[in-house]
Amino acid sequence: MTKPGVEIYRKITGKKRLILWAMVPVLAGVAFISLGSGAMDITLSELVSILLERFFPARSEVEPLQYITIWELRLPVIMMALLAGTALGMAGTGMQAILNNPLASPYTLGISSAAGFGAALAIIFGNEVVPGGFDFMVAASAFFFSCIAFGFIYMVARIKGGSFGAMLFAGIALMYLFSALLALVQYFAPEEVLQQIVFWMFGSFDSATWTKVLIVAVLVLGAGGFLAKNAWQLTALKFGDDLALGMGIDTQRLRTSTVICTSLLTTAAVCFCGVIGFIGLVAPHWARMLLGEDNRFVIPGSCLIGGILLIAADTIGKMVIAPYVLPVGIVTSFIGAPFFLYLIMRSRYL
Repeated sequence: MTKPGVEIYRKITGKKRLILWAMVPVLAGVAFISLGSGAMDITLSELVSILLERFFPARSEVEPLQYITIWELRLPVIMMALLAGTALGMAGTGMQAILNNPLASPYTLGISSAAGFGAALAIIFGNEVVPGGFDFMVAASAFFFSCIAFGFIYMVARIKGGSFGAMLFAGIALMYLFSALLALVQYFAPEEVLQQIVFWMFGSFDSATWTKVLIVAVLVLGAGGFLAKNAWQLTALKFGDDLALGMGIDTQRLRTSTVICTSLLTTAAVCFCGVIGFIGLVAPHWARMLLGEDNRFVIPGSCLIGGILLIAADTIGKMVIAPYVLPVGIVTSFIGAPFFLYLIMRSRYL
């Protein structure tokens, strides 16, 4: 006979699984709306035909321009938005878990500032160093400087005996340092280059390709898999290190590994998409509001909500001042800033 406590637990977890499954059609619906939005008008029937044409070439005839627009332009953008939202949502969940602070975000350790400085350097010198490979040069430079930033942070933490506080403060110091270096580059950059740097910092998916999507997917699956595997351990941190240690969790190792994974996830999103604010802060909170504090559900919830928010933000950016496209980072800031103020008002940390 099933014990009452077990029955209650199954009922609670069953509701959470139902909420997660309910997010899937919402994500699919938002993605479908985004596919049909843009400068080229494509009807619902045409969109369905174009999508099926990929798998059933003899089924119907579609216009080549519409086919290219959907499969080579809009779908890579949607997939990149989904992956970036997934990465930032998971990274935000990981940072908030190890810091036990709801105001933490993937950018807390200064990774985005380092990536921004690296991207700015590549925008200035990229075409001269790698002609024709400008986009990948920018992403590679952003990734390289992100790795330098994390390497320095990790080295400081090791020198201080594995102190996570030292790691956190080193990240804050680097954030200010790379922000100053970025401002210096912008100050001396020619006007046309400055415009490119500023546009990159706003965040955009316009340069998304299937190759870039594949690269980001590998990073997200690798780093995200670790967080998902250790979800219950991250949940245990909320009750304090003493209790977690009593449960056999190596808290120092868990925090260090989580920081590495969140840094990789943040870097994966920032390198190809620019700096997109607030998703890593908002998605985990909305997930916890719907699913509670158990990271076994919060992590996939944050992934789905992050993807929904970024695809929706990109769609809004294409529609609000059409035919012009508003950078996705601006749209997410309009969404995130009021919510951040709400968190500040109700936070017990301030």
